Amino acid sequence: MQVNESRTNANVKANIEAEAWHSLEKSILYYQKQPVGTLAAVDPSVEALNYDQCFIRDFVSSALVFLIKGRTDIVKNFLEATLKLQPKQKDLNPYKPGRGLIPASFKVVTNHGEEHLEADFGEHAIARVTPVDSCLWWLILLRAYVVSTNDYDLVYRPDFQTGIRLILDICLANRFDMYPTILVPDGACMIDRRMGIYGHPLEIQVLFFAALRAARELLVCEGNEDIVEAIDHRLPLLCGHIREHYWIDINRLSDIYRFKSEEYGKTAVNLFNIYADSLPYYNLDKWLPRKGGYFAGNVGPSQLDTRFFTLGNLMAVICDLATKTQAQAVMNLIEKRWEDLVGDMPIKICFPALENEEYRVVTGCDPKNIPWSYHNAGNWPVLMWMLAAAAVKTGRVSMAQEAIEIAQSRLSEDQWPEYYDGKKGRLIGKQARKYQTWTIAGYLLSQEMIENPDSLSLVSFDKLLPQGAFKACKLEFST
Repeated sequence: MQVNESRTNANVKANIEAEAWHSLEKSILYYQKQPVGTLAAVDPSVEALNYDQCFIRDFVSSALVFLIKGRTDIVKNFLEATLKLQPKQKDLNPYKPGRGLIPASFKVVTNHGEEHLEADFGEHAIARVTPVDSCLWWLILLRAYVVSTNDYDLVYRPDFQTGIRLILDICLANRFDMYPTILVPDGACMIDRRMGIYGHPLEIQVLFFAALRAARELLVCEGNEDIVEAIDHRLPLLCGHIREHYWIDINRLSDIYRFKSEEYGKTAVNLFNIYADSLPYYNLDKWLPRKGGYFAGNVGPSQLDTRFFTLGNLMAVICDLATKTQAQAVMNLIEKRWEDLVGDMPIKICFPALENEEYRVVTGCDPKNIPWSYHNAGNWPVLMWMLAAAAVKTGRVSMAQEAIEIAQSRLSEDQWPEYYDGKKGRLIGKQARKYQTWTIAGYLLSQEMIENPDSLSLVSFDKLLPQGAFKACKLEFST
């Protein structure tokens, strides 16, 4: 009986994977007969809007699956195509994208029988927010491509060295800020609507850390010594800042609870002037396991956002921003608060939701971000691959396997929705698209991470790319 049941389960899994691969293949975007990315969604039941574009952040999960399966051509084409869309010249018009930005998305447009790529840097997006994470994901993906293919010739090309340099010129520019983190507005990352994450949101800081590490391995041209020196200076400061000031566990919470405010000078302990009454201590005291912990969503002047943001915490584990002890504490928290964070469809984008007056004030009464929906604590299956990668990294594979088992049959039955709503993720998202590509790719990638643990090297830094002397290659602009 058990043998037959095992065979049935294996057949069901194989059928779901085959369906997922078929849907992923249908999503591939072609430009001049070459694959250059994947459409955000292929949902025939609704108007495409901007879901017929290739989003940089969305494509990452698809790209990693393609790299694992040896489909490296599509990733190379994507990297080359998006690099060509990067503005290389300064433009004094503040309504134009700045030099070095990678677009949020692009689409193939045909004029007079000729195809060309049209980029969107946020000009057409809701609220017109320019993405910060596109540049960072692009660097992380470029390194993943080199790890997978050993195609150093691509990254050594002057146009790629120039592109990396331009991104870092933006990230490391002098600014009105005195922290090693990046100051960004609401909506500049995966949470692309007003959610009170303006300032120094965890997601961007972790991606910034990973992107700096990737760039440090990829910058090899003479003329980039100064930017490499800047990276070497910034990385330990950024790492130490996040590990110390963003970390929350029961001991740290107890320390913060006893902070004095309005401290002045270099001897101040409460550096950010956090007011005790602004934090939900009673709820956190009940929710935090004794051996669990996580990185806060945001830290800034009188601000400690104690919401748990999944992408930032899992990527902190994957890219070694978290210490080994912190990484295990994050996984302990997810395990102990499984019903809250994983529920019936892995995994919540953040927890808890903004509700009542806080929801109305912070989101502006956003009807898509009602409590426990969309980016306000909705469940996003794409995040499963990060859970799987973090589980492999920390030796907690059974957690990821359980999450995949929860998700797989329902995802197929529900036609691969973009997100799920409700406190446990039981409802298909109110405005979720079906056949969402990064849902499909996230599921496939989570399976690959479990079955092929070596694939973790694409997004972790356990094995560094070989470093050598700077090469005599010419940059395409004057630094």
